[in-house]
Amino acid sequence: MSGTPAQPQSQSQARPSRAAVVVGGGIGGLTAAVALHQRGWRVTVLERAASLAPVGAAISLAPNSLRALDVIGVGDEIRDLAAWQGDGGLRTPAGRWLSRSSAAAAEARFGGPLVLLHRATLVTTLTARLPPDAVRTGMPATLADPGDPGDSGRPARVRVPGGELEADLVVAADGIHSAVRRALFPDHPGPVYSGFTTWRVVIPLPGVEFASHETWGRGRLWGSHPLKDGRVYAYAAATAPAGERAPDERAELLRLYGDWHRPVPEILAAARPEDVLRHDVHHLAEPLPAHHLGRVALVGDAAHAMPPSLGQGGNQAIEDAVVLAHHCADLPAYSAARLPRTTAIARKAVRTARLTMAAHPVAVAVRDTTIAALSAAGPALFLRGFDGIADWRPPQPPYAAVEARGTR
Repeated sequence: MSGTPAQPQSQSQARPSRAAVVVGGGIGGLTAAVALHQRGWRVTVLERAASLAPVGAAISLAPNSLRALDVIGVGDEIRDLAAWQGDGGLRTPAGRWLSRSSAAAAEARFGGPLVLLHRATLVTTLTARLPPDAVRTGMPATLADPGDPGDSGRPARVRVPGGELEADLVVAADGIHSAVRRALFPDHPGPVYSGFTTWRVVIPLPGVEFASHETWGRGRLWGSHPLKDGRVYAYAAATAPAGERAPDERAELLRLYGDWHRPVPEILAAARPEDVLRHDVHHLAEPLPAHHLGRVALVGDAAHAMPPSLGQGGNQAIEDAVVLAHHCADLPAYSAARLPRTTAIARKAVRTARLTMAAHPVAVAVRDTTIAALSAAGPALFLRGFDGIADWRPPQPPYAAVEARGTR
């Protein structure tokens, strides 16, 4: 991986055949870069930050995105590096189980496991599949011209410090506040505040054993999950005014969650103030008219940012990437394949967020009673909400041989 700036291409130089520029070095951008590289494209990834190391957080990968990673040959490697989610469930702040989740039932229904790993592990795995000079960090980029599609159309142009790069394809993976999206669709209203803020912690917690859980309170939630390396990933969310911050975010977590059931107090006791990350949640309330324009395709949050309530943001970015590589010669087909699916999932994520972040006592009581009743009817009924999401298959067969592991 190199932090050396990209060398701009003069207009007198001939463009290399099938050159792709990926704006953004997150999970969606890197997956797209690997998928295109494997199809013979010359790929350049431009990342604004000084390094690709993501700030400390984990990512949950469902069977749908693992099958997408199988297409580029890294699915089994990720399964080996990740913690496979075991039995767990949903709890109240006092510790009562509202529902129990069965890992075996979920795997049987959706054709594979749910796994959890640090984002840095996934980024490192993806980057290792690219040529050493493919990733350029410390490289802000803006779209100068989306280009015209077709063999005779003009190339897209991306402006970087010192000049411009030409490309047959530009992949906009520059996140929820995507500058490329604004350039392509200036009349789109852009992201809106989802009404709640989140905290994330990844810390060692030796000697404390617990089952994975998510706990829903009144306008607040907490999740705790063990990672394979012995650390714990915990996240929290609470309704709050946009932009609100506390002088000490760990102290704020203690105020909000300190009296919740175990292992929440143990996690908070082990966390340092510098371990706690806080971010407000935004989403695209209005879908884009398309996920492409000219020679530019959008992936991930740039295309369909959604609340994290279904755990599908990163999963959908990975799906985008492999579907884009499949349709790289026909971007309208990419939009047709992705726009309806991601719009439906994003809308469901918004509805689920409203449910999880309910604050009125009556609404919370109704919610908890309904969940308990669904759980009593059996795990299959509760899992039905992920039908059509976690059972997705990519349009191309995987390169990895994973049939023996039950993941197709």
